[in-house]
Amino acid sequence: MDESNPNPGRLQATLVPAQASLAWWGVDDVEAALTAYGLPSGTPAQVRLAVPVDATTVAPRTVQARLVDVPTALPALRDLRPDLPADEVGASVRAWQRAAQVADGDVADLAASMPAAAHAALDGDESTIDGAAATLRRFGATAALTRDLRAARIRATLRPYQIHGVAWLRALAGEGGGILADEMGLGKTLQAIALLATRPGPHLVVCPTSVIGNWRREIDRFAPDLAVTVHHGPHRSLPADPTSIVLTSYSVLRSDADALAAAKWDAVIFDEAQQIKNPGSQAAKAAARLEATIKVAMTGTPVENRLEELWSLLHVTNPGVLGTRSRFRQRFAAPIESGRSASAAARLATVIDPYVLRRTKALVATDLPPKQYATIACTLTDEQARLYRAAVETAFDAGLGSGIARRGNVLALLTTLKQVCNHPAQLGHEGDRLSGRSGKFDRATEMLSEIVADGDRALVFTQYRTMGELLSSHLTAELGLGEVPFLHGGLSVARRDELVEAFQSAPDAPPVLILSLRAAGFGLNLTRASHVLHYDRWWNPAVEDQATDRAHRIGQRRTVNVHTLVTGGTVEDHIAAMHESKRAVAESISGNAEAALADLPDAQLRALLDLDAIGAN
Repeated sequence: MDESNPNPGRLQATLVPAQASLAWWGVDDVEAALTAYGLPSGTPAQVRLAVPVDATTVAPRTVQARLVDVPTALPALRDLRPDLPADEVGASVRAWQRAAQVADGDVADLAASMPAAAHAALDGDESTIDGAAATLRRFGATAALTRDLRAARIRATLRPYQIHGVAWLRALAGEGGGILADEMGLGKTLQAIALLATRPGPHLVVCPTSVIGNWRREIDRFAPDLAVTVHHGPHRSLPADPTSIVLTSYSVLRSDADALAAAKWDAVIFDEAQQIKNPGSQAAKAAARLEATIKVAMTGTPVENRLEELWSLLHVTNPGVLGTRSRFRQRFAAPIESGRSASAAARLATVIDPYVLRRTKALVATDLPPKQYATIACTLTDEQARLYRAAVETAFDAGLGSGIARRGNVLALLTTLKQVCNHPAQLGHEGDRLSGRSGKFDRATEMLSEIVADGDRALVFTQYRTMGELLSSHLTAELGLGEVPFLHGGLSVARRDELVEAFQSAPDAPPVLILSLRAAGFGLNLTRASHVLHYDRWWNPAVEDQATDRAHRIGQRRTVNVHTLVTGGTVEDHIAAMHESKRAVAESISGNAEAALADLPDAQLRALLDLDAIGAN
């Protein structure tokens, strides 16, 4: 058999680009072989490779391997003995030894002598493998990145998938930009900082106001040598010669669009880029005006509601890739969203593949503890049931109207019903007490008391500021552990940063933190919590998932318990069913839920909203 094939009984080395690692395999005890040849210990893994089934053909196979990331493997490969026995070590190992020895130079010349086993990793649909030249280019890019990260004195050990992500980002410079769409919690911020630290600057980072403090902390932590300017606040002014990194918010991007567009940026990062998913918004238009060598949109949810959001992001980072907005609707959005066209979805995936990098925790962070989900059924009190029925009857008796007016009336009714489920006091129905008037409120209090008694910590998310304030005052009195803080959009950036820092680090900080779903649903690291409680429901499950991942992210060492409160027999039951339906559709592509309800005839809408006496009791 040709030695260029992965012969049984010989140690082989195959580059797995998506993991920025070499897979070592081919012998019964790979770890023993690595030790015998002075190579670093690897992580056990099952890898899909193109493996010979006979002397002339190969087929996809799962092999038991050990993964060693390229930065770790490089020095060991360079020092590998040149006299390794050919009957024990395949030609693929010697090929990677040669590549490591010239990694700082041009490795492309080695392609002609590279055996198939060295680049046998399968692509996503297992139909092809990369050629030798392409694999060597990726290896050379990773080696160069390793050198540049060391020179930039990055104070972090990047995981293999993060190394691959940074290398992918650096390669975008020739393409204009792209979308880093890793699932929440996989370290997109660290990957972006590594990119910025290895490029000349100046750079611009645009993020939500609530995340500016987090960006500053993360830069100080991972790349303290980089100069940072915060361009925010009433007395801001953009330096004529910007420092390495300028941090600003989407609101300032809108108001200072001319000044920011006039600057010469090397890289622009749009963090939580769903903020520019509406192509007609001022923020999206200002983002598109920025000139930079590379523009990167970072979001764990490139599509929350409609495919047009993806068009908006790529229009900012890679204008023209998806054509005009109307052409995109005709070619992709309508066939996929309305017709569920598999062929259109496949064509779209092919077009965007070079510009979108998406990894999930299940794929690349298997050591991250799991999430445990529980739906907590709550009942209405008599007071809540009366208010709920009265709201439905009043709305339908008055008539919901038609067109835009109808949608506004339906939205107002839905909001009222959700607030009734939360607590009558949220609607202004005062009383001499809060306890005993809302089944959900009392159940949340019981659960949080138990969590605190067990020595754990919890995040509580609500979409309503009034509800957050009610919970804060009530839990402060009930738990007896000091004031339970509420992080919401009305707080200053400095105060938000104080609350996050205290929850994460202060030994005497209250073990419960209440957060506004919108103000704190992204960008924050709150891994000290092992419980997440969703007090009320949002129409889009992706928004709730983002909030949950404040706790379930790199750095978490415990299982995260996610508790979702649902009031039985009410509109919340309908929202829960919609969430399950949306998650069943790939990438949560669906229409606007509230608009869909507004389009229902009165009889169908009332059937959905009327109180189900069985479910409510």
